[in-house]
Amino acid sequence: MGYPIIYPSLRRCGPSAQRPTVKRPNWMEYNSMTSSDRQTTQITEQSTDALFQRYDALGVDDKLALLYYIYEAMGGSITPAAPAAADPELAESLVSQLFDLSEDEQLEAMRAVVRRDRTDISQRYGGFSANNQLLVWYGWAKAMGDRIVGMPDDYKAQGPVQKILGDLKNMEFQSQISFLREAATQMGYSTVTAPPTQAETGKTDSL
Repeated sequence: MGYPIIYPSLRRCGPSAQRPTVKRPNWMEYNSMTSSDRQTTQITEQSTDALFQRYDALGVDDKLALLYYIYEAMGGSITPAAPAAADPELAESLVSQLFDLSEDEQLEAMRAVVRRDRTDISQRYGGFSANNQLLVWYGWAKAMGDRIVGMPDDYKAQGPVQKILGDLKNMEFQSQISFLREAATQMGYSTVTAPPTQAETGKTDSL
């Protein structure tokens, strides 16, 4: 089964959406800060960059929760987009790699990607293009609560997570995409040098 690349308008969805009830590991056991030391490469607007810096200061599990809430919006009003540079089959192969793991292993694998640890899954993810990385997170978020460990039923988004989500909903669509691209590309283990920033190259945020 393939995962189409779709980018949402986030204004109609939030942390109040219902999730299936399943037994899950404790997400909040690991929530240390993972602020990145990389310069942002996907963002040109100051307001979007400021929002990303707030996201980047979150702990590992809060980042996972925020990404889940963002991608949960894809179940609502969506705008399909299929960049030619994306490879759905390649992304799906990494999405499905989590399916054979236990829930604890799945959670740790996603945490390792967020932390940029040198693990097999994190290294494979780090070698993907930005579009494929976005597609991987879409596939994982879509499978959460089903074939991938979901968020605990008693998890409540903390103030910073709710505020970032709310501010992101109020941004223009292209700014939302820039934010998601930046979040996706700053994860995963990679030895590749970061490309020049969009501000340096003068390129736009086109897909």
